[in-house]
Amino acid sequence: MSTSSAAPSTALPGGTWALGDLTVTRFGYGAMQLAGPGVMGPPADHDGALAVLREAVDLGITHIDTAGAYGPRVTNRLIREALHPFPASLHIVTKVGAERDGQGGWPPARRPEQLRRAVHENLEDLGLDALDVVHLRLSDAQGPRPGSLAEPFEALAELRRQGLIRHLGVSNATAEQVAEAREIAPIVSVQNLYNLAHRHDDDLIDDLAAEGIAYVPFFPLGGFTPLQSSALTAVATRLDATPMSVALAWLLRRSPNILLIPGTSSVAHLRENITGAGLTLSDEDVTELDKIGT
Repeated sequence: MSTSSAAPSTALPGGTWALGDLTVTRFGYGAMQLAGPGVMGPPADHDGALAVLREAVDLGITHIDTAGAYGPRVTNRLIREALHPFPASLHIVTKVGAERDGQGGWPPARRPEQLRRAVHENLEDLGLDALDVVHLRLSDAQGPRPGSLAEPFEALAELRRQGLIRHLGVSNATAEQVAEAREIAPIVSVQNLYNLAHRHDDDLIDDLAAEGIAYVPFFPLGGFTPLQSSALTAVATRLDATPMSVALAWLLRRSPNILLIPGTSSVAHLRENITGAGLTLSDEDVTELDKIGT
């Protein structure tokens, strides 16, 4: 990181959270959509992708989520081109454990030698000597699957001991895998699918909050299938807001350890997401929204 002493912004919705010794804004930015169609290849608008990244930092965001598999290696290189040397307040979170195949699939790549290569590629593409946070991506595109993570997570823990990684996390993990990871090395975050309609991790979120561990929902707005709900539409209409704004605001209110990483390739959409996440929900609104995922 650079020698800039800029402090994290508290003006963004939700304030800040501590990932170990790193302070990040709870409203972050997910870089996946900066790659080409199907998260493969370069963006159609290269300059536009750089503009979104620079705008995110200018607006005070200090948490950018990425992965070497995005592109592959496209978003990391865009982040470096747009923002390097990085402000001291900016923290980049990445994932390892999956590669890309010629058909755009996400085959697992969790053997120790694959993880070591992935970490070094992330370092090279981002222009860093150490990665702030690395998540081990588990299971597959169908969601979490039971099974031990000991071998791959121990490989990442060794890279942490070597100083190449500052903090560890897990992604697409079951509660049992989260517990197993914590027995091997400290974790600062869990990144799983979660939103208004997918509430399977409610208990895990509460348990992690009690331990001071962040929960980062991917697809907070439904991902490739945007959230659809009559209750969500009703609340949004009542508040003269978009359904996506309500969904983001609900996540920030759901628990103080939830960090948002909505993605976009548009500067205007980035600003809309920030404004939307700052929406004030009443207790009545929350009660109505809570019924969606039950």
